[in-house]
Amino acid sequence: MEHVNLTGMGVALITPFQTDGEIDYPALSHLVDYQLQNGTDYLVVLGTTAETPTLTISEQKAIAGFVIGKVKNRIPIVLGISGNCTKTVVERLKTENLEGVDAILSVVPYYNKPSQEGIYQHYKAIAQASSLPVVLYNVPGRTGVNMTAETTLRLAREFNNIIAVKEASGNMAQINSIIKYKPNNFQVISGDDSVAFPLIALGAVGVISVIGNAFPKKFSRMIHCALSGDYAGALSLHQQFLELFELLFTDGSPAGVKSTLNIMGHIENELRLPLVPVRVATYEKIRNALQEFNKL
Repeated sequence: MEHVNLTGMGVALITPFQTDGEIDYPALSHLVDYQLQNGTDYLVVLGTTAETPTLTISEQKAIAGFVIGKVKNRIPIVLGISGNCTKTVVERLKTENLEGVDAILSVVPYYNKPSQEGIYQHYKAIAQASSLPVVLYNVPGRTGVNMTAETTLRLAREFNNIIAVKEASGNMAQINSIIKYKPNNFQVISGDDSVAFPLIALGAVGVISVIGNAFPKKFSRMIHCALSGDYAGALSLHQQFLELFELLFTDGSPAGVKSTLNIMGHIENELRLPLVPVRVATYEKIRNALQEFNKL
């Protein structure tokens, strides 16, 4: 199995919709070009930020095929294949066409609230079924259950094709513990833009970013400054994003980054229910923050 380098800034690509609710492929094409031209290190397709739970399986396959065809192996592609039925995820890994995909991102099973042993067994089944490297994804704020450092490390040690974890628990002690005790070839990736810089200082290899949809060049620069040890430069850039970090999640994600991309002229401000656009007041705050940000 080829090693996949997930160092730097990955972007969890949004799914642009037309005003009639259908997928906006011209906008998606433009967004992929925008990422390729502005220093994005890899793309995460069909993650949370893509509103994947609201996409049909045929839509998901169409989006994956479209992005893979557009990227043409220029940067790695990580594909989200998740679920809270282990059997279904395993079946998808065995049967779907994964040509052009470099790794799989799979979230801790949601809603069922499995025990740590259940989480371990779920990922064991995925690792055994997957012909591609696997990235674990811990986001207890969305799944309802936290994957502990012990479980993450157990999986990292036992399965060579489990190569990384996207950690979005916000629990710095837990993430620190994973970084300290992990195998050398296992990568820890920040799942939160706002703590990417401090986590890189602690030993994370980068971020899977939401804000990078809108600001790939500047946010990638911040990540790479931090990775090269230029902490003063990284801190300066990090602080420029502080207001936007907060505003982009005020009314939930990806509503915040979609409104940002809409203000910037990239996409329609459309989401699929049960997600809705940000409130008018939030939209105006983002517009004002963007004007200030662009002056920096």
